[in-house]
Amino acid sequence: MDRFQAMTVFAKVIDAGGFAGAARQLNMSPASVTRIVAILENALGTRLLMRTTRTMKLTETGERYLEDCRRILAELQQAEAAASGSYFAPVGTLTVSAPILFGRTHIMPILQGFLERHPKVIGRSLFVDRMTNLVEEGIDVAVRIGHLTDASYLATRVGATHRVVCGSPDYLRRNGIPHEPADLVNHRIISSTAAWSSHEWRFGPDSTTVVRIDPAMLCNTNDAAIAAAIAGFGLTRVLGYQVAQELRSGVLQAVLEPFDEPRLPIHVVHAERQHAPAKIRLFIDMAIERLRSDPAINDRLQN
Repeated sequence: MDRFQAMTVFAKVIDAGGFAGAARQLNMSPASVTRIVAILENALGTRLLMRTTRTMKLTETGERYLEDCRRILAELQQAEAAASGSYFAPVGTLTVSAPILFGRTHIMPILQGFLERHPKVIGRSLFVDRMTNLVEEGIDVAVRIGHLTDASYLATRVGATHRVVCGSPDYLRRNGIPHEPADLVNHRIISSTAAWSSHEWRFGPDSTTVVRIDPAMLCNTNDAAIAAAIAGFGLTRVLGYQVAQELRSGVLQAVLEPFDEPRLPIHVVHAERQHAPAKIRLFIDMAIERLRSDPAINDRLQN
């Protein structure tokens, strides 16, 4: 039995939450994964996992063995990376994920600058308006907007943003400026479903003021909703960074600002950094520095 392969398979079963998930990530059959774990348990002479048809749980011995596996595999990865030079010199493919508009406006310039500085790295962007899985999708670094729910990754806060209701000056001249959230029922609403699909808009420091909107237009991308608002069709609600330039230039005007919700944190998220290749460590450093200096997402970071 290849002990390192067995350790890798065992750790992957835990990370993936089961044999089927581990098999997909390892490009193996579930039967092969199950067999390797069984052989490992036989070789050790103890049970590592308690499993039924529906659940799987580490035994006390399994918990200790998993910690040892992670340490040994990390040391092996570090040794291999050092031997190949990738731990010290940025090489290979770097995959970065972010929401679509944030990726285009904030991450792409950073990625381009990083690749110019490190020509042996190939950049791969994955900009999507959904929650990505770093492990399953092979992502090295991701940007998350909102409160984090997964504590299995390291996260560094780099900014914050908030939802903005806005429309064109022409639309507001023709239809009036809403002075409180309830006034929205008298306005034509453009709803972006890219990030959230609820027809209930919440306002106030505790998000307790709720207005049910009746959209005149539903857009599956923020770009489309913003374009319709600029054209004067109605009011839309998007994240502040998505319309920062339009608000500065005056093509859009924010309304209901006294009723803003609390700001949403923006984090750079990644796996364990100590043993990460140079391409990941150096990109994280650059991304944190650039994003923290961006006034579009840091003007009210303290809130």
